[in-house]
Amino acid sequence: MSSLKQKLLITVAVVSSVLLVRQLRQRQCRKLKKKNRKTWQEKWLQRRNAGRGVLNMLHNELRIEDPEAYKNYLRMNHDQFTEILQKISEDIKKVNTHFRECIPAEQRLAVTLRYLACGNTYRDLMFATRIHESTISLIIPEVCQAIIKGFMNQYLKMPQTVSEWECIAKDFEEQWNFPMCIGAIDGKHINFQAPQSAGSFYYNYKGHHSIVLLALVDAKYKFIYVDLGVNGRNSDGCVFRESSLKHYIDNNLLNFPDDKTLPGTTLKVPFCMVGDDAFPMSCRLMKPYPSRNLTREKRIFNYRLSRARRIVENAFGILANRFRILLNTINLSPEKAEMDTLTCCILHNHLASNNPFYTRTEEECHLESIASQGGSHSSREAINIRDKFCEYFNSVGRVEWQDRAVGIV
Repeated sequence: MSSLKQKLLITVAVVSSVLLVRQLRQRQCRKLKKKNRKTWQEKWLQRRNAGRGVLNMLHNELRIEDPEAYKNYLRMNHDQFTEILQKISEDIKKVNTHFRECIPAEQRLAVTLRYLACGNTYRDLMFATRIHESTISLIIPEVCQAIIKGFMNQYLKMPQTVSEWECIAKDFEEQWNFPMCIGAIDGKHINFQAPQSAGSFYYNYKGHHSIVLLALVDAKYKFIYVDLGVNGRNSDGCVFRESSLKHYIDNNLLNFPDDKTLPGTTLKVPFCMVGDDAFPMSCRLMKPYPSRNLTREKRIFNYRLSRARRIVENAFGILANRFRILLNTINLSPEKAEMDTLTCCILHNHLASNNPFYTRTEEECHLESIASQGGSHSSREAINIRDKFCEYFNSVGRVEWQDRAVGIV
């Protein structure tokens, strides 16, 4: 018994010594952690409100001393910035706490606009704005959602009345010499970094992962309809076929004007959109004649349609060069890439309402070569409508420079 008691005492002593050593080590670790404990922010980030950040320079110096530089930085002037801020400030502002001051709504909006304008990463913006990248990753989606909520119904909505559609058609006739046109339609690929789990789902024919922006544009480069989020593997025609726009047209839900005669003729045609050869032709969507064995008259028609159709391509160019995030590969999820793109479209229309874009002259417009794509069987009625437009462009609706534009002397 005595030997057993000795063994138990030795075991207890060993365990006690091990526990004591462990406690000592834990105390030392706590002391080291206490010495190395970090503050809420790095010191250089804390100096954001001391007048040393780019955002302070933007509003306190550039706004007063160099308005053009201010506009170049945010892609809008101070009045336009203030209009957006007043609309969404309640949705994006935060409250100061006892631990730290919040980032003002003005700075949150400026960071978001700069991100869309330059397309830099969150880390690049962190060094420029003295706002940590993890905070920027929360700010930008929140501000984009607020812009969509506040301006979607004002700057990106389909025409609701007959007079609104007729106004668009009048602009196309006056500016681009294509009567009865209610919009130009096309698709644009928005490249982004797809997750590995997506495989080739978003992989397009250009060798990138993308979602498709399908847009209908009026004669003044403004978007009147957008469809976003379809994976880039689909063609423009497929995206259109599955879009809500096609559903509205097929079910006659858009309140289009009644069919009318082309100016100066007895040729009665419906109001229609114009698109390239990737789209299926219908009574509401005109596309070029196939490029094989074109007669003089058909070449003229293709030119006149191309001249009106490329308004949507010009709009895409203006959009991407103004908000250069669309020129880069967006390193975000498909949902966030879609939200950023929709925000850019809304801001584009907001700015276009106040800043008319440059209109190209006839001498700058040349016939584009239209590649032949997958065939689609058009209805006889749609073909007859296209023939009526062709007859009009080669008779009453002829313009003096069209022969020269297609290379006919």
